Amino acid sequence: MSATANAKSKLWHGLVIGVLSAACALCLWHLGFLNWLERPLWDLRARLFASPSAATDRIRLIYLDQSSLDWGRREQGWPWPWPREAYAAIVDFCRRAETESLAFDVLFTEPSRDGVEDDLAFREAIAACPVFATAVMPTADESAPKTWPDGFRFKGIRLDPQPGSASIRPHEVAAVSFPIPEIGEPCCMLGSAHALPDSDNIVRRLAPAAVFDGRLLPALGLASVLVSTNFESAEFGKRALSIGGISIPLDSGGRTILRWRGPHQVHRAVSAQAVIQSEVRLREGAKPVLDPLEFKGRHVLFGFTAPALGDLHATPMGALQPGVTCHATMLDNILAGDFMADAPPWSCAAWTLLMGIAGGILGRFCSRPWLAAVLLLCSAALPSAAGLVAYQAGFWLPVAPAHIASPCGVVAALVVNYALEGRQKRLIKNAFKQYLSPHVIEKLIEDPTQLRLGGEARDLTIFFSDVKGFTSISESLDAERLTSLLNEYLTAMTDIIMEEGGTVDKYEGDAIIAFWNAPVAVPDHATRGVNAAIRCQAALAILRPELARKYGHGIYCRIGMNTGRVVVGNMGSSQRFNYTFLGDAGNLASRLEGANKIFGTNIMISEFTARSLGNAFYLRELSRLRVVGRHEPVRVFEPMTHDDAGRRSDVLEIFSRGLQAFYAGKFSEAAALFETIAAADSPAKAYAEKCRTLLQTPPTSWSGVWELTEK
Repeated sequence: MSATANAKSKLWHGLVIGVLSAACALCLWHLGFLNWLERPLWDLRARLFASPSAATDRIRLIYLDQSSLDWGRREQGWPWPWPREAYAAIVDFCRRAETESLAFDVLFTEPSRDGVEDDLAFREAIAACPVFATAVMPTADESAPKTWPDGFRFKGIRLDPQPGSASIRPHEVAAVSFPIPEIGEPCCMLGSAHALPDSDNIVRRLAPAAVFDGRLLPALGLASVLVSTNFESAEFGKRALSIGGISIPLDSGGRTILRWRGPHQVHRAVSAQAVIQSEVRLREGAKPVLDPLEFKGRHVLFGFTAPALGDLHATPMGALQPGVTCHATMLDNILAGDFMADAPPWSCAAWTLLMGIAGGILGRFCSRPWLAAVLLLCSAALPSAAGLVAYQAGFWLPVAPAHIASPCGVVAALVVNYALEGRQKRLIKNAFKQYLSPHVIEKLIEDPTQLRLGGEARDLTIFFSDVKGFTSISESLDAERLTSLLNEYLTAMTDIIMEEGGTVDKYEGDAIIAFWNAPVAVPDHATRGVNAAIRCQAALAILRPELARKYGHGIYCRIGMNTGRVVVGNMGSSQRFNYTFLGDAGNLASRLEGANKIFGTNIMISEFTARSLGNAFYLRELSRLRVVGRHEPVRVFEPMTHDDAGRRSDVLEIFSRGLQAFYAGKFSEAAALFETIAAADSPAKAYAEKCRTLLQTPPTSWSGVWELTEK
């Protein structure tokens, strides 16, 4: 294939990969499966760009905080709930200060326990304040009012046109909890205190208004503005609510995205205690704690912050924010005219498609591991960068679909690269995996007649080893450095095998296949083989830091061993042959090497090898395994020196008890034992997970055998 044709093929592959990645990501987004990613990313943007607006200083907050509660109980003898005379003092102070508006985030749905006189005194204060608003709460209570109460000064805002003719339909409420008549009747405005969080219980959006009994019920933040504004009606347009010269962008559910200014302290706040003390001192002709001029011409909201009063919400700014800060933020956005809006749906789809295609095409042309790492990093960073730019422009651009589409496109393209182009690398590696054992050479020199086809049956101890993660290592090094790395590793391992009287059958890339008791007889071949395995692991632990320093990779290997009868001799054709073995005993040794991955072990031997060892090593029984391709289960062990076993005696004793419980089918008991040592012992961790699986799906019959499903 020419270079041009190859480039075109890669381009089309990348295009298809990118489109499929984007389609999958957009489908997941549409179904709501990416909210777990998008919402925290939005919260991060909101925190990053949170800053006061020009309108922030026009808002003041009065908090009924814990210190005010304590002061009221200690100095005034006020238990909770406070008498209405306390709130009346706050209203009088704000009226005296000539505030632009005063909104209470408080539900006065019950009469004062201090009697009707207390409510009437509060009524007089409200009636004297021309800019007072208080909260109501939509409710599902069937006994709550379903129409605007008679005698109330405020009975909603006329809708023009009716919401049924608008493309955005606001939230309609069937019933509302109103204040008692003594308090509700003189109010200039009533505002909804409802703050509906997202499914993760974080408030990011608020409905600026709801429809109740055919008329508009504004949210408390909007009510704070409308109480001092001349208006007659409200209108829901295609994507906004227009009222009193104010336009608020809405989503399809009638809510608006809040632009947060910062922590709840960003709006200047004072305590209810200080306000009440100031009003009392002003009545007595004394100097107040607070200067009323600080409140003149400003919008004031009163709310609770004392934890015991329960008006705390999670917002992008923090886990526990006073509920009144949500309404203060809406008020701030209205005054500043800088609400956030959802980006058009097509923009999200277009951006996701672009990122998916870019990831697929660039990944298909990526030929070096470091380029792949840079590409993955960029594919993760660019969607968030676009989200930050969109935020500054006033839009919520969903970035989660692009965050999924782009890396998926890159990874899928890299997988295709490996599948289509990795074969050539594997062919080059396989050309160098065959080597003659020095023992075979010595025997052939002694008796040249052995240079012929044929073999004999003999008991061998067979050794299989493999390097963990060798594929990724080979792809990160050029051929020269990879060859140097393998030579150092294979030389160190081979020297030990030879010192212990073993024969290296062959190298298969990074794998070593060796055996004992042929062609030279080794009476203690099982002991020699296991000792070689333990020495190889010890030598590799010493060699590993040096390899990591020189090549950037610390090598780990797994070893599987079995003892059994095979045919050993010169195998092949009359033109080319090798001294090797054939038989099921070798297959089992190979399977045990792979089984190390399940248990997190480095050496695994069969019961047939264990029988020939005597007392030379400590053997930890690992399992009864049924490996792939073998019907009969086999007991397997992890060998270690007696010194190593002594240092780990506590862990090994608990593991043994857990294993017996596992064999007996007592999975809960076994899991409990294994979990106590799982952090310090990989086989225990594997068994703990296995027990949990068996507890969830109990077997119909149990023999204590762990059945492997892969080689």
